[in-house]
Amino acid sequence: FQSQDERYAFIAEWYDPNASLLRRYELLYYPKDASIEMYDVKNRRTFLRRTKYESLHLEDLYVGSKVTVFSRHLTIVDYGNLYTSRKLGSRKERTLALIKPAGMRKIGELLDIIINAGLTITKAKMMLLSRKEAADFYADYRAKPFYHELLQFIMSGPVLAMELLGDDAVSKWRAIVGPANPTATESETLDSISESFGHCGLRDAAHSADSVASAAKELELFFPSSGGHGPASSAKFTNCTCCIIKPHAVNEGLAGKIVKAILKEGFEISALQLFNMERPNVEEFYEIYKGVVPEYLEMVSELCSGPCIAMEIRQTDPSKVFRDFCGPSDPELARHLRPGTLRAVFGKDKIQNAVHCTDLPEDGLLEVRLARQTCSL
Repeated sequence: FQSQDERYAFIAEWYDPNASLLRRYELLYYPKDASIEMYDVKNRRTFLRRTKYESLHLEDLYVGSKVTVFSRHLTIVDYGNLYTSRKLGSRKERTLALIKPAGMRKIGELLDIIINAGLTITKAKMMLLSRKEAADFYADYRAKPFYHELLQFIMSGPVLAMELLGDDAVSKWRAIVGPANPTATESETLDSISESFGHCGLRDAAHSADSVASAAKELELFFPSSGGHGPASSAKFTNCTCCIIKPHAVNEGLAGKIVKAILKEGFEISALQLFNMERPNVEEFYEIYKGVVPEYLEMVSELCSGPCIAMEIRQTDPSKVFRDFCGPSDPELARHLRPGTLRAVFGKDKIQNAVHCTDLPEDGLLEVRLARQTCSL
């Protein structure tokens, strides 16, 4: 039962690019009518009066999450009071999900598994590990006879590193991955990732941390809190085009299905990163459509309304072929003319049409590079 005035309080930060300042707010959320209000902490005054904001949900609000309020990207850095902390923060954990080279052809299915398990992907990046980074990751196995084989395998191709957040995330993801060497009696692992998507043992498909402490240590390797970039991106910047899974599709849990469809069609996803775009960056990215497409402003608002997934797509003549696979920008038109295309299957309308893709073949590399500047692709 929720009383009329029940509310949750959070401390949120926003980087003001004009003033080069980090501004701090108290964000209040009222679950009864999905309304919010904000107070400027430093100036001790109301910043936003209580107003209904249905695109923000209680499950979006946790320490470390990035939320968007009227095109302003906020990072929640703390709970605002003890009540909120006790009610919402008790079992939230972070863990590393690492898809190894053996599982990369199945990343669509693996994303679906993560989403269906109720875990939130808060960071994701496709990476190539150097020998030093691989050695740091497998430091605990240095004395093992198979140590060098482990290093060679993890360095043999791109890996997809993700930060997962959720209730009991460490044990939940570990159970999903399953043991590396399941015994005949471990019947509960028959549907695990180790059994279904990769070789067991050294060449398994995915990695899971064995404790909250290990998860924190491993996340620091891939997503340094110091602001560093971690291991290098797997982007190739040759013979490529750009695809961005739009915020509405990410929020609706469609990312895995879209990735699966792209791979099934024979395209290579050579780089991938989850990120939030600031409005000035979106305006620059969409500059080619300004004054040309009537929906330009709505397109900009959609792309900076939440997390996106940017990908580098490769195939012979990638721009033309991939553009065709995305279909017409209007999903209704796509359903009539090209029913099997991404926008026909996953799009809702001209603005929320599931994916952005490069329209002109000569702009493919340009857009991938723009995406790289924005999100370190």
